[in-house]
Amino acid sequence: MEIFWEGIYPAITTQFHKDGTLDFKTFDKNLKAQIDAGIHGVIVGGSLGEASTLKYEEKFQIAERTMEICDSKIPVVINIAESSTEKAVETAIDAQKCGASGLMMLPPMGYKADSRETVAHFKAVAESTDLPILVYNNPVDYTIEVTLDMFEELIEHDNIQAVKDSTRDVSNVTRMINRFGDRIKILCGVDTLATESLLMGANGWVGGLVNAFPHETVAIYELVKSGRIDEALILHRWFLPLLELDISPKLVQNIKLAEAATGLGAENVRPPRLPLVGKEREKVLQVIDDALKVKPEIPVLS
Repeated sequence: MEIFWEGIYPAITTQFHKDGTLDFKTFDKNLKAQIDAGIHGVIVGGSLGEASTLKYEEKFQIAERTMEICDSKIPVVINIAESSTEKAVETAIDAQKCGASGLMMLPPMGYKADSRETVAHFKAVAESTDLPILVYNNPVDYTIEVTLDMFEELIEHDNIQAVKDSTRDVSNVTRMINRFGDRIKILCGVDTLATESLLMGANGWVGGLVNAFPHETVAIYELVKSGRIDEALILHRWFLPLLELDISPKLVQNIKLAEAATGLGAENVRPPRLPLVGKEREKVLQVIDDALKVKPEIPVLS
């Protein structure tokens, strides 16, 4: 299925039973709610999907279930976050075989590769598959920045098409546009900066809190893109305390707690993560409860 790299792409959470096994019933409920809200694509097996705790076969079980539910209505993107280039290439080949629409890809994990090594890593995967690739640029969490000069080399491959920008620098949207025009589509990867990034010309938003608030997230995107900025800002200002739950080492637990509060998921996580407890849990619940009490009406979208 063709990808346009525009709109709302949830980094979908992986749902577990209390014993740690995959909970497809709850996963299905969440994904269907996302689709009903009008998302434009979905990413499976990312860090928010607790990829580091998933067995290789589990990642593809989730991907296949996602493709079954999406039924070719929206693209399904599989994440690649591997420590070796060989394993990244293997994942890309298997993703294409299983019918994925595209790939989201991080630099090498566990080793701070230099620019030459990072470019070679991405190029090796791009040469192994026909699938379009979304480069995940997150130097804050993963130490390696994919610079503009590196993108200059990467776009020699037609299937390197987009970036999930998590640099925390909104001005990077303008830098990318000034340098590459529309050759590289830009999706904001930081919830708190998404509205600002869209206003600066980003094409979309890879969301976290969308897992708990799909309609509100889609509405902000649609309002900005239709020029209804004042209405978008009302939603954004209400949403911001919730979006700040995404910029935390415990974003997975935070977002799953929000999913549970809105009836779209469960708190269960896989170790080493543990569900929130005590004052930490109470603080996050307070943010969620306060927001739910004053949730604004979503404007009618044409």
